[in-house]
Amino acid sequence: ETPYYGSRQMTWHLRRLGHEVGRKRVRRLMAIMGLRAIYQKPRTTVPHPEHRKYPYLLRNLVINRPDQVWCSDITYIPMKRGFLYLVAIMDWFTRKVLSWRLSNTMDVEFCIEALQDALMRYGAPDIFNTDQGSQFTTPRFSGILEERQIRISMDGRGRWLDNVFIERLWRSLKYECVYLHAFETGSELRAGLGRWIAHYNERRPHTAL
Repeated sequence: ETPYYGSRQMTWHLRRLGHEVGRKRVRRLMAIMGLRAIYQKPRTTVPHPEHRKYPYLLRNLVINRPDQVWCSDITYIPMKRGFLYLVAIMDWFTRKVLSWRLSNTMDVEFCIEALQDALMRYGAPDIFNTDQGSQFTTPRFSGILEERQIRISMDGRGRWLDNVFIERLWRSLKYECVYLHAFETGSELRAGLGRWIAHYNERRPHTAL
């Protein structure tokens, strides 16, 4: 049994085993054999009907400097058994991951910890963009931003492109780190993510730079 899921991950897995295969061939063979990706996909954006929603402020906005816009999102990280949730805060211009936290629940606490860590280490942005998940719309989270006079921006319902850069971060992180290892414990996952994010921040070229 393998911990890899889609055709791309399977291609990388086979190459690591010494097989010279391309993704198109792997996709074709998986289709012939009736194989498809099967993995848990927990919902990470669950709006709260009583929380205030904020308008999206980034449409047609020219973003040309660090700390102009930060963004945040939550994703799930599959492990050998089960999964954990990961929240990250990113600078929209530099694509740098400013802070991140893991949690085994969708409680707001780990999001607040990541936010406070980023604010303490890097100051404050002009605008903070998230989706409409209840962790970000709760007054406990938005209140921290409002106290610092940070303008709050939120994606439209179902519009993942509104926060496209952090969605690309999740894709890279999962393909280049998570899917290549069968992390068994939270401490192993935390160490692995720490190494990958450090590499991403310090060595990986970003289009904005």
